[in-house]
Amino acid sequence: MPRGTPPDTRGTLAAALCPVLLLALAACGLKPASAFIPAVEPGDIRPIANLEGARIRVTSKEFTEQLILGKIAVLALKAAGADVVDHTNAQGSVTFRKSITSGENDLGWEYTGTGWITYLGREDPIVDPQKQFEAVRDLDLKKNHIVWLPPPAPFNNTYAMAVTAASRNRYGLRDLADIARLPPGRRTFCVAPEFLARNDGFRGMLTAYGLSYGSSVPAGNVRQMSEGVIYQAVTDGRCVFGEVTTTDGRIQALGLSVLSDSRHFFPNYNPAVTVREPVLRAHPELTGLFAKISPRLTTTVMRGLNSKVDVDGEDPAFVARDWMRSQGLVR
Repeated sequence: MPRGTPPDTRGTLAAALCPVLLLALAACGLKPASAFIPAVEPGDIRPIANLEGARIRVTSKEFTEQLILGKIAVLALKAAGADVVDHTNAQGSVTFRKSITSGENDLGWEYTGTGWITYLGREDPIVDPQKQFEAVRDLDLKKNHIVWLPPPAPFNNTYAMAVTAASRNRYGLRDLADIARLPPGRRTFCVAPEFLARNDGFRGMLTAYGLSYGSSVPAGNVRQMSEGVIYQAVTDGRCVFGEVTTTDGRIQALGLSVLSDSRHFFPNYNPAVTVREPVLRAHPELTGLFAKISPRLTTTVMRGLNSKVDVDGEDPAFVARDWMRSQGLVR
């Protein structure tokens, strides 16, 4: 969760960060991933005979966290001896998912909330993270022959709304329910197109808190933009509220505050590797391979890795490799 930055240093810090962010829209979640795969040698991840030379195609979505997770999967498979094909950086959840269900790709990290609501069409997210994982695991296997590898990672990259410290203090914003305290003209939002369209996104959030898109929140008050630039847009005052994800390193770096979700609208988004059932049947050792990795991915770890890309401008592939080396998974 974000921690506030002292008012007397926040502006300086934001100004200092701007050149970094502007120089690397790349680093703002917009950086196109390349098929470059850093060299690694086996560490705790050892070569697996049944994976030796096996062609495994890995995909990810296009934003920072997914690029890092995708590269982690690529490097783990490489260290295990697979002939891994890097297809990370698919544009959007639908494209990512379709590439796996169609057989174009074999595996990728997915979030339990996305699977449950967006892919499986359920409108009843489960509050308990483990029960949510088990529910999406069982239903996705039954309906789509997609396997969710246990255990899911402990971090929860759920949606949230962030505001600046100035807005927080000026309007008394602490919880999503406080949005209604503002006059309609001040209810301005920066959101990504996907968040605006998702069942578990913008319109649903407004409804849960007694507001409606188009009336109590005028459509003209909602600016659509890439997820990567929302953080800076909120900081610059282009909108009061900005869609963020809770593991993003820019929340802390830019001194933003996340509003609590007292009505538990946003589902759990714990990631796990999803893989086509025929691929797992041929290579059941994939479960053990990724079980070495998932439990290590806490919220603190993931926010730190995201920050290295989005704030420090590092390449997702090297961030993934360096973290795996720090864990002794590879050398």
